[in-house]
Amino acid sequence: MQSTLPKTALFRATAGSAMALGLLATGNAQADDPIKVGILHSLSGTMAISETSLRDVALMTIEDINEQGGLLGRELEPVVMDPGSDWPTYAEQAREMIEREEVDVIFGSWTSVSREAVLPVLEELNGLMFYPVQYEGEESSRNIFYTGAAPNQQTLPAVEYLMSEEGGGAERFYLLGTDYVFPRTTNRIVRAYLNAHGIGDEDIEEVYTPFGHDDFQTIVDDIGNFADGGPTAVINTVNGDANVAFYQELANQGIDPIDVPVLATSVGEEELRGMDTDLLAGHLAAWNYFMSIDTPENEQFTERWFEYVEENDLSGGSDRVTNDPMEATHMGIRMWAQAVLQAGTTDVDAVRQAVYGQCVDSPSGFEVCMDEENHHLHKPVIIGEIEPDGQFYPVWETDDVVRAEPWSEYVEGNENRHANWRYPWVCGDCEEPTYDLGF
Repeated sequence: MQSTLPKTALFRATAGSAMALGLLATGNAQADDPIKVGILHSLSGTMAISETSLRDVALMTIEDINEQGGLLGRELEPVVMDPGSDWPTYAEQAREMIEREEVDVIFGSWTSVSREAVLPVLEELNGLMFYPVQYEGEESSRNIFYTGAAPNQQTLPAVEYLMSEEGGGAERFYLLGTDYVFPRTTNRIVRAYLNAHGIGDEDIEEVYTPFGHDDFQTIVDDIGNFADGGPTAVINTVNGDANVAFYQELANQGIDPIDVPVLATSVGEEELRGMDTDLLAGHLAAWNYFMSIDTPENEQFTERWFEYVEENDLSGGSDRVTNDPMEATHMGIRMWAQAVLQAGTTDVDAVRQAVYGQCVDSPSGFEVCMDEENHHLHKPVIIGEIEPDGQFYPVWETDDVVRAEPWSEYVEGNENRHANWRYPWVCGDCEEPTYDLGF
């Protein structure tokens, strides 16, 4: 089977093919030892609807790298674990991966609560993780690279769009989310943003539900009543399979997306596979990639995905889709692989330094690069409208990639906070350089 990844893809940001071949040669002494790669995603429980495909695309990308000869003359060996949508288990399995399995990197987590559970383990053991999902920001860890979007790369541009004439001119906002850190912190930022743009708290409603919630009748009725007060939009930060019940209830109560658009930050093509999308057409989502994007890079990515699905007889078959966190997973693995080649080792400290500035040609059609300072990607922002076939029609996008802001300017106290892992700052949250000696 021929890999569809460009032969040069893994060598971007190195000194060229000659250097890369030299690095391959240095690894020959360890050629019998595989490079272990951890994949930490829930394959059961409420988050399985979202995370299973991230496991699958990670395995696909690892397979492609192995078909190109692996890294440093060594094959990549995936170590897959299922935390079962239980947040403490993410931490336990991350520790097991690093201490017992001796993985060199982890690709994993979806919810912020799972990422936050893993973070202290990574920092204690000096592990390295690539986190592929949009999140609330207000964090920059030395041991995590964030390949999903920060709020200024997803939620805030979406709110700005909804307030515009093109987006419907919303004057009231209903903020509905799952009751955990991502929705609550994101909505705190959204509220501050709305306040700064002339929308008062009386025109903002904030409601939270537990994971796996399945009775949205009262909430959707409340949304309808709230919308009677003026042009309204809903920002949906509900996660997992609870979205199936929420969107079904929207349809049951006839919430028209022309009158009350619902814009999601955690619903993509994979989640829509379990819903009756005929009833949801017209509602929106904000991401950095959609499967429907028409670029040569995306055609290559989706063709390879369907080939992989067929070859491995994955459940869902030809109905399987690609989505934003899958793209972010795919790009993160490629960036890590390029960094390993550049560093000539899998040592975490060396690889971390080599990740800075790594770039890949993304399926979105943009060259996407890792920031030189803050451990976040520069990404485009795209708003898509749900189509009856379960795909998204892009209705708005940025002209270029947007640099992530880990510490939002709309949060009080963030004015002088920096995330900069380069000397002399070397910190994810500080107001002065750590190593400023003052000469």
